[in-house]
Amino acid sequence: MISELCNSIISNIHDYRAGEIPNPSISHIQKWVSQFPEAQQTNILQELDYIFDKSYFSKQKVADFINGLVSNEKLSSSDPLSFWKKVNFLNIQRGGNSQQDLLDLFNTSLEESLGISIKECGSPEGEFIYIDDVSFSGNRIRLDLEYWIENSSPSRCKVNIIVMAFHNGGQYFASTRLNKKSIECRKDVKFTWWRVHEIEDRKRYMASSEVLRPTSLPEDNAVKKYDKILTKAGYPPQLRKVTNPPYKSTFFKSEKGRQLLEEIFLIYGAKILQMCPHLPESIRPLGFHGLKTLGFGSMIVTYRNCPNTCPPVLWAGDPWYPLFLRKTN
Repeated sequence: MISELCNSIISNIHDYRAGEIPNPSISHIQKWVSQFPEAQQTNILQELDYIFDKSYFSKQKVADFINGLVSNEKLSSSDPLSFWKKVNFLNIQRGGNSQQDLLDLFNTSLEESLGISIKECGSPEGEFIYIDDVSFSGNRIRLDLEYWIENSSPSRCKVNIIVMAFHNGGQYFASTRLNKKSIECRKDVKFTWWRVHEIEDRKRYMASSEVLRPTSLPEDNAVKKYDKILTKAGYPPQLRKVTNPPYKSTFFKSEKGRQLLEEIFLIYGAKILQMCPHLPESIRPLGFHGLKTLGFGSMIVTYRNCPNTCPPVLWAGDPWYPLFLRKTN
């Protein structure tokens, strides 16, 4: 059973950091899952197999999304060649290489579909394209485009922000800040977002969230210690309430399976913070978060990297064994 599940998971994550690290194997996944209690291992793999089928973005999935955008009439109207020849592609990311890698995919799509390259595109009257893989907190997109608005953007333009997925809280934050920056700089910059998935992560909508949000705190010493730290700082953990009937999630197979992951990833995430003391303070048991919480809890992973907004059980290193060996900017 475990071997079958491992093979199924490999079929989804087969190209993770391909060419940089060894391809995922059955022994690799077995070594990772063996760090959890034996009684839970099959259930963990079953839930992850279902999740990664939807939340893992392979290079082919990303390329298909970009190919669809090139011919999308809502974006390029009825004359895509004329539209894309005028488009100005932004390459302004100040951390990481994701934007350049995605622009390379976009260039391939333009060449195959329309016979033009990004170097041939661009004009003063054209719209702008800012592309990245996924938006979590919204900070990277916000910081890149704020700097661009302040220093380089025209006084009036339209910017299309293209991502495979955005989290609603981060998208709202980035949009609000970018609109504010435009006004401050006395510019008229309009933003439109394009995505495959829109992921609910806002506190107000926790019952219908699509990220890990525990319904209770397990009886575990490491979790209790972390709970005390948050509560003493004035930020007691916010727990998800289960609706009746339970919210039907896009990513999680069942409410029972989801709660299993939330509990076990919280327990071992808290343990990882104790065994890996050199992790940044903003790494939480369920992933990076600038606020004092249990963590971001995203399950989105791309072929390029595993974000630190995912639970540390997926990516933390020595002495923990990671499922996704992560590279940092």
